[in-house]
Amino acid sequence: MRLLVVEDETSIANFIRDGLEEEGFAVDVASNGKKGLELALDNIKEYDVILLDWMLPGLNGIEICREIRKVNKVVPIIFLTAKDTVDDAIFGLEAGANDYIRKPFSFEEMLARIRVLMRTRENEVVLFTAGDIEMNIEKHTVTKNNKTVELTQKEFALLEYFLRNKGKVCRRTRIIEKVWDIHYDHDNSVIDVYINALRKKLDSPHESSFITTVRGVGYKIETDE
Repeated sequence: MRLLVVEDETSIANFIRDGLEEEGFAVDVASNGKKGLELALDNIKEYDVILLDWMLPGLNGIEICREIRKVNKVVPIIFLTAKDTVDDAIFGLEAGANDYIRKPFSFEEMLARIRVLMRTRENEVVLFTAGDIEMNIEKHTVTKNNKTVELTQKEFALLEYFLRNKGKVCRRTRIIEKVWDIHYDHDNSVIDVYINALRKKLDSPHESSFITTVRGVGYKIETDE
C-alpha cells in the first residue's frame, strides 16, 4: 500500500519512511507544504494514508488538510505534531484529519494507528483468500493449505495488492505506483522478478499459476467463484 509523508524534519521523515518501507509500504516523502500538497492532489486516489506534519515551511498542515478535503473526503489523514493541547487536537480534527499523534511518538504506535485507519477504509477486511492461499493482514501472515509461507516484505505487499483487487486486471504501471513509489525509476521488469518469486512459493505442482499473466497489460488473480 502507498503512503504520503509530509514532514520537514529530515531525521523524522527518514525514520518514518525507513520503518514503513520495512513493513512493506511504498512511501512518498515531501519536505515542505507546497510539495506535499502537490503530491497529495496529483496522486490523491493512490494514497491509502497521508501523514501530515502540522508546522511546515510554505503551507502548514492545516491548510494542506483543508485543500485535500475539498477534493477527497475519504483518504485517511494523520497529523504529526508537537502541539499538545486539547484545543489543538480538536482544531486539527475539525480541519479534516482522522487522527492526531503527538511528537515524540513510537513507530509501533504510528503503525498501529495507520493499520486501524486502513482497516476502517477497507470495511474491516483483514482476511483475503485465493483458492487454498490465505492472507491475514492484521497478523501479517500468509498460509497455503494451512501451512505458513514465508514472504519478504515486498512479496507480501505485492500479494496484498493482488488480493485486494482479485478478479481485476492489475496493470503494471499501477503495480509500480502502489507497491513501489513515485521515485522508483528502474525498468518495471522488477515486477516480473517478484511475480516469479510468489509463484515459486505459492503455486501448486502441475497446476496453472494462481497469478494469471494478461499479456501486454499486467496480471490478475481470478475470483474463487
